[in-house]
Amino acid sequence: MLDEIYDSLDDGLENQKILVINRAKKDPSVFNKTSFKDGYYTIHPTTYSEIKNVKDSYRDTLMYMLNEKDYEPVRLLESAFRQDGKYYKLKVITSMVEEDDLIEDLLYSILWLYIGLVAGVLFLNNWVLKRLWRPFYSLLNNLKNFNIEKEQSIELENTNIEEFKLLNLQVEKLLQKSIDSFKAQKQFIENASHELQTPLAISINKLELLAEKEELSSNNMTLLASVLENLERMTRLNHALLLLSKIDNKQFVEEENLNIVQLVTQIANDFSDFANHKNIEISISSDDTIQKYMNKDLAIILFTNLIKNAIIHTSLNSIITIKIHNQKVSIENESETSKLDDQQLFSRFYKVNPHKSSTGLGLAISKAIADKYELELIYIYDRYHIFIVNFQ
Repeated sequence: MLDEIYDSLDDGLENQKILVINRAKKDPSVFNKTSFKDGYYTIHPTTYSEIKNVKDSYRDTLMYMLNEKDYEPVRLLESAFRQDGKYYKLKVITSMVEEDDLIEDLLYSILWLYIGLVAGVLFLNNWVLKRLWRPFYSLLNNLKNFNIEKEQSIELENTNIEEFKLLNLQVEKLLQKSIDSFKAQKQFIENASHELQTPLAISINKLELLAEKEELSSNNMTLLASVLENLERMTRLNHALLLLSKIDNKQFVEEENLNIVQLVTQIANDFSDFANHKNIEISISSDDTIQKYMNKDLAIILFTNLIKNAIIHTSLNSIITIKIHNQKVSIENESETSKLDDQQLFSRFYKVNPHKSSTGLGLAISKAIADKYELELIYIYDRYHIFIVNFQ
């Protein structure tokens, strides 16, 4: 910018020089201008020896300005010319822009331009682009609130943008396909469970009737008892797998605000007779209040499995300690077994003792329930087997 200003000033000074020289040819009074007080140029007689090597030169200098009452920067042109056999030295001046003021003005101009650009971009993002992308964000919000368990479709916003129309169409098709698959899977699981449960129940009833007959030998009774035991285990397995499938498919949609301390205490009391039968004491200590919004049936299954598991696997004549502290429920029991494999502990069909008649799904179900409600289910071994449900 300064280069352009200097170039323009120098062109103007050169033009003023030519005008002064031309005026001197017509008006001899021009040669009387020996001071800048009389105008914007001065002329002084000189000799050829003094100006023979002189060329037009431009430089900046200061001059006292009466209107400003201060020294201000000016642009000065020094030159020489010949008139009627005499030689003269010519100086021409013109006012120029103050460099500091120019830089300051340019700085403020650029700052205002930058602020204007930022404001313009923000305006475009918050108004134009927001209006443009409104169908997309509406779709995202609908997908975030979509719940396949409710088996309802989402409302798609109408738009004139072809790409969003295509996106809405494909999302609608995908969701409908997912809902149909979910319905079919849920119906299959329920039908399969029902179809398995019915013949199992009939078989168990007939075998029990057969066991009541006195003509059976002791060996036949032993075989019959083994068949009944396996059929009952298959029934429990069928119930457990159906429950796991329902948890995985999120079919337990009814939820309420539960008092966990009261719930755990009630379950422990329900198991008191079973524990007393094995000479096992259940001790409960609580110094905290835990409230959780979840399905009551699943909460009962979660703590029932953990407490029942502790009673089954604990040593005789021992104590099961249930502690409720710092938003955590811990269940401790003593056992003859060493530390369990915490990598496989919550896997389906994992059993500590293969001879037990359990299904191997209890802890897997508890883990599935904990994951559903974003609870942390932890196993720790420190001379005791400790299971912790963290509600934080």
